[in-house]
Amino acid sequence: MPEISRFFGIIVAMYYDDHPPPHFHARYGGQKGRFAIDDLRMLDGDLSPRTRGLVIEWASQHLDELRQNWARAEGHAALLPIKPLE
Repeated sequence: MPEISRFFGIIVAMYYDDHPPPHFHARYGGQKGRFAIDDLRMLDGDLSPRTRGLVIEWASQHLDELRQNWARAEGHAALLPIKPLE
């Protein structure tokens, strides 16, 4: 799973050939979550509310880049790194 960002111990990644809806994965320790790009809701997972909030804050700042990476993943192109949350 290609990593596209990392901040505060949270790893954000996307899979190639993943199924719709457009989404990304976040991991923190043993927790994980899958987030829809369009509305940033957590589709499934067990991330704590604090970690979920940080992921949503980061994603809201990078929606265009997330959409571009989703399209790149569908076309099997290299994914571009996205700046971490600071």
